[in-house]
Amino acid sequence: MGFYYDSDPTTESNRRIITYRQYGINFEFVTDTDVFSKSQVDFGTDLMISSAIRDLKERDAKVWSILDLGCGYGVVGIVMKKVFKGAEVTCVDKNKRAVGLAKENGKNNGVPLKACLESDCLSAIGDDEKFDLILTNPPVRAGKDTVFSFYEQSYEHLNEGGSIYVVLQRKQGAPSTEKKLTELFGNCETCDIKAGYRVMRSIK
Repeated sequence: MGFYYDSDPTTESNRRIITYRQYGINFEFVTDTDVFSKSQVDFGTDLMISSAIRDLKERDAKVWSILDLGCGYGVVGIVMKKVFKGAEVTCVDKNKRAVGLAKENGKNNGVPLKACLESDCLSAIGDDEKFDLILTNPPVRAGKDTVFSFYEQSYEHLNEGGSIYVVLQRKQGAPSTEKKLTELFGNCETCDIKAGYRVMRSIK
């Protein structure tokens, strides 16, 4: 049995198309075995997207470059590109199958993504490449060290004034994530709490 955080899934492919609606826009995504939330866009990701869009709009935040970290089949990056049309969007994931799907789904939804890269955390991102916005629903099943490396490397790749949004369930470690983000960024605000999920935002 494979896991969504494996780099090279071996479970036999079983592709399907799912529908999703966000910010008044309809999307279709191709999913497959061994990718995260293959049957539908998961609740936490949906909450993070809607919370981030609302918060960014309310703050009139500058968003010219976006990173979808642990992109899966590309939902976050594709939706954010539709909403923030002037931004360049990069999607990264360790899972080779997920990255292929993100590329395909970008094209299918008429969304030009800057790049979709196979990457262990941010290893495929150049040292000097920075973003205004990073969003992640971190792979908690891969372990705390992996999750915290997402935050540490995100800090290094955010522009000054840039934001990171993270969604986690309390039982999956939201309190420890809040502590870690506060240590790194000096701030961590809760943007939304619903059904046990918490969306957190830190600004560099």
